[in-house]
Amino acid sequence: MAVLGVIGDLVEDVVVKLHGVVNLASDTEAEITRRRGGSAANVVEAACRAGGRAKFIGQVGDDATGQWLTQSLVDVGAELMIRREGRTGTIVVVVDSAGERTMLSDRASSTDLSDPEPEWLDGLQTLHVPYYSLVGEPLATTTATLAAWAVDRGIAVSIDTSSAALLQHIGAEAALARIATVKPSVVLANELEAAVLGIGLHPDHLGGAVVVVKQGAAPAIVMQRGEAPVEVPASLIDGVRDTTGAGDAFAAGFLLATADGCSAIEAARHGHRVAADAVRRASGC
Repeated sequence: MAVLGVIGDLVEDVVVKLHGVVNLASDTEAEITRRRGGSAANVVEAACRAGGRAKFIGQVGDDATGQWLTQSLVDVGAELMIRREGRTGTIVVVVDSAGERTMLSDRASSTDLSDPEPEWLDGLQTLHVPYYSLVGEPLATTTATLAAWAVDRGIAVSIDTSSAALLQHIGAEAALARIATVKPSVVLANELEAAVLGIGLHPDHLGGAVVVVKQGAAPAIVMQRGEAPVEVPASLIDGVRDTTGAGDAFAAGFLLATADGCSAIEAARHGHRVAADAVRRASGC
């Protein structure tokens, strides 16, 4: 069975589920939990839970939190290529009553990964790169090097554009140019990221890469060179309280399906199913 490799962040998520609106400068009722997080780690977990094989590549702090986080990935069946040094990162995820999330990020040692090793790519059919992994040194250089090695070895590379705020800060033209240099065969974005990137987010501008725009509960849009865009309906779920990780789970499902030879349309359907499972787990429904 082929392996999906993902390079990037493995951090602690401190999830704050608000019971109402925030009372500025005063108390606000909330439910607070801690769990494993990071976009790259989310994709790895979702892939393993969906029955695939996945390898996490990254750096975590040499501390108790880092040990707990790596063990949590091992427990779901992931393979690890881990460097341990520094301080483990933390993301505070604030979830409102509608299930939408706002994230406060401290990536800490996640961006310190350096000196990549070719054997990290052994056994991979796809190397997945959240755009976060192309920001922050030396991780960005490490990621670009691994992506180049992957292309040379015939390993598919996929990119998730990760964050509308990040893309806006970098600028659409610069972000698209960086994505193109990685030579991806698949580019995934949500509707906010797609709005920032504009018309450049298209197969004709990205070397023929399949482009998938995720839209939450609305249909995903699949764009392939020379074909009209296709809308693929999402799985509707009642009682959603937390959508954290849904986009990463979609990516896992999509990439596992394409590795198995599915068309992009069928892969999007599988991505929706894996994302729905992730949302049900996070929402307790």
